[in-house]
Amino acid sequence: MMSGQSVETRFEEGNAAYNNGNYDQAIASYESILEEGMHSAAVYFNLANAYYRVNAVAESIYFYEKAKQLNPDDTDIDFNMQFSQNMTIDAIEVLPQSQLVQVQNTLLNLTNADGWGTFAIGAIWLACLFLFFYVLFKTPFYKRLFFSLMAVFLLLTITSISLGFLNNYEQKTKEYAILFSEKINVRSEPNNRSEVQFELHEGTKVLVLDALQEWQKIQIANGSEGWVKNAALRSLKSP
Repeated sequence: MMSGQSVETRFEEGNAAYNNGNYDQAIASYESILEEGMHSAAVYFNLANAYYRVNAVAESIYFYEKAKQLNPDDTDIDFNMQFSQNMTIDAIEVLPQSQLVQVQNTLLNLTNADGWGTFAIGAIWLACLFLFFYVLFKTPFYKRLFFSLMAVFLLLTITSISLGFLNNYEQKTKEYAILFSEKINVRSEPNNRSEVQFELHEGTKVLVLDALQEWQKIQIANGSEGWVKNAALRSLKSP
C-alpha cells in the first residue's frame, strides 16, 4: 500500500509517526522514499533523527552524513549528528592539520560542487555586467571602478570553478564509509597472523584506501591506518 502513495504523502506520514513517537514506522516511511531513488537532505535528516531515537548509532550517523552531503550549510545537521557521535565507543582525535590545509578544507566544505557552480555562474554574469558598464562609461573614474570590479568577479569565477572541481574530485576519488560492524580488529597487514593495531566499533567514519579480496585498508580521523576483514562498511559515496 505504501508504494502506491506519493512521496509527499509518505514524507508527511513519516513526520507524523515521528512526532507521535512511532519511530519504527517513521523509519519505514522514509526508507520507502529512498527505495524509489528519491534522495533529499530532508529525508536523510529525518531518517537519521528517527534512527537516533531507537539507538541505532551507525544508521543515524550514516544518514546525517548523507544529509550533510546534500546540504553542507545546514548547522542543524552538525548539531544533531554530534549527539549520535557521542554515542559511539571510539573516541578518535582528529589529526592536526596545517593552516593551509584547514583553509582549503573550510573553503571546500562551504558548499558542494553544484553550489560552487551556481556561484561561478553568478560571478561571471556580474563580471560581464561590469564589462558592459566599463565600455559604456567614458569617465576615467568609473572606467577604473568597473574594470576593477570586473577583474574581482572574474577572479571569483575562476576560484569558484576551481573549488567546484576540487570538491567533485574529492567526492569521486575518496571513499568514506561508516562502520556497521559492532566491533572489529584493525590489523597491520591483510592476514589473520598480523598484529592487531587497534579496535573499531560501529558508527566510526573511515576512509577506504584499498581492497584485497575480503580485506579493506582503512584510515581513521587521527591518521591511523590498517586492514579489516569482512567489515560491514556502508559507503558514503553519492548515489
